Amino acid sequence: MLEKLKQGIQKAIEKISKAGYIDKASVNAMITELQRGMLSSDIDVDMVFEISEKLKKRILNEKPKPGITIREHALKILYEELVYFLGKTKADIKLGKQKILLVGLFGAGKTSAASKLGLLFKKKGLSVGMIGCDVHRPAAAQQLKQLGDKINVPVFISSEKNAVSILEKGMREYDDKDVVIVDSAGRNAIDKELAEEIKSLKKVYNPGEIYLITPADIGQAAGDQAKKFNELVGITGIIVTKMDASAKAGGAISTCAKTGAPVVFIGTGETPDDLKIYDPEKFVSHLMGIPDLHGLLEKAKDVVDVESAENIIAGDFSIEDFCQQIESMQKMGPMSQILESVGINSSKIPKDMVKVHEEKMKKWKHIINSMTKKERKYPDVMDSSRMRRIAKGAGVSEADVRDMIANYRKSKKMIKQLSPGKLKRGGGNLGNLLKQFKL
Repeated sequence: MLEKLKQGIQKAIEKISKAGYIDKASVNAMITELQRGMLSSDIDVDMVFEISEKLKKRILNEKPKPGITIREHALKILYEELVYFLGKTKADIKLGKQKILLVGLFGAGKTSAASKLGLLFKKKGLSVGMIGCDVHRPAAAQQLKQLGDKINVPVFISSEKNAVSILEKGMREYDDKDVVIVDSAGRNAIDKELAEEIKSLKKVYNPGEIYLITPADIGQAAGDQAKKFNELVGITGIIVTKMDASAKAGGAISTCAKTGAPVVFIGTGETPDDLKIYDPEKFVSHLMGIPDLHGLLEKAKDVVDVESAENIIAGDFSIEDFCQQIESMQKMGPMSQILESVGINSSKIPKDMVKVHEEKMKKWKHIINSMTKKERKYPDVMDSSRMRRIAKGAGVSEADVRDMIANYRKSKKMIKQLSPGKLKRGGGNLGNLLKQFKL
């Protein structure tokens, strides 16, 4: 996500961090790297020039506070200006009874966004219902119904072709729900028919929130869309989709921020879980390579099997517990995202290496599923004949089975050595363990 912008920002940080002292030349070198990253992310040239001038003026003229070095002062200013540039503050998401209308052009991802939004509110403990009012795109209602079934959220749809009539019936159906999300139709452009239909839906529904769905891959054009829809129905926020697959995402977010319409959510993938509340401070921290441990822990709460996690922390865990945690890791997202959350720049790790580890975890799951209960509980009973049987059942090689068993034993040994009172300072047990795992 925003790899070019991230690289530009982190190269800018390197320039200022490695500079012998902070002067006009070192600040210009930092800004040049930042500009390259921003322009590669399709950010408007005038906006790039604007932030460059602000940075130069503040870093060279403002005095650092007591106890802060000039380099730390420069990085603090970079952080503050990027946060201001990309949205200033986190949107206030209401977690109570509300009506939401989704609008946007054809292909923006409204239907997928509706289901992701539904799941997000459901996880917050709210009852959710969705209404399919896209009567123009073939199978739009059926798609919403299928997505609703996947997340166990009810969806009201109808075969009739009057969007307002469907909305009125859906409102009666879901009057008892905390959150009701309406998926409207889109077009290739805002034409008279679309404008009238959305205005009618707004009048009948009287939503508290009107979210514009805009894909990141349209770049700077997102700002123009935001202005037009704002004039049409008065949008209260923007959901930027396809953030994971577009080099133009920087242009989309920055131009939306410039219109004054806040970006409230960003879509970071294709699964129902891949929708995040947009927080400019956390977003910039991610771009600067600052760990998001809080975000990782919040995500882990939803997916980690508590009982097996407790067994692992105690250092007394079976292969079944090991498997549970592998599944939890997979649910938390790609390995590259997890690495970024703990402050490791995944762009500096060969992609093949990350892919190999992800493939290994998939194989290990199949291997464990091919083992008997006794083998999972007491792996020491494993011999060559058992390994051959397991490998055949899992569709892997015997070497893969041995590799999984070896990693399980290594993990168990490591966690026992990491238990309270067993770590030494300096290059003791911890240093040796890290060497074992080539960390």
